[in-house]
Amino acid sequence: MLKIRNIKESEIEFLKDMMYESIHIPENKPPKEELLNLPHLKKYNENWGRAGDRALLAEDSDGNPLGAAWYRLFNEQNKGYGYVDSFTPELGIAVSPEARGMGIGSLLMKALIERAKDDGFKGLSLSVDPHNEQAVHVYKKLGFEECGLSGTSVTMVYDFAE
Repeated sequence: MLKIRNIKESEIEFLKDMMYESIHIPENKPPKEELLNLPHLKKYNENWGRAGDRALLAEDSDGNPLGAAWYRLFNEQNKGYGYVDSFTPELGIAVSPEARGMGIGSLLMKALIERAKDDGFKGLSLSVDPHNEQAVHVYKKLGFEECGLSGTSVTMVYDFAE
């Protein structure tokens, strides 16, 4: 039985593990601490828990964490890769390698979309490597649409009005 719930403060390290997993680098991926502290990436995890931050955790019936989905607001002075505006949170998601292919990512995304609606946001954005075809397929299936490029990544948005 899968359970999706808000992440607890004591689980922030697992959230950072998932943030590391979410970065698509197929070869020679730097260690977690090094990668997450790079200037262009640490904005995603630094001071987690500020206004506009939300993270959900998926766990199995024994309480073992399987994955996480999260979002964070950025602004014009501190843009994320999937930045569209300062009112649209940018999301991230990752599922533990041993739990992939079981539909957990889609369930997490659907739950996060509902949470963002409940939190009063008008939509969500994300950034994805176009070579990560499986992820792009899932996002499109959930209703995300491509709206631009940022470096080598595609920016996609989900608009709640539709």
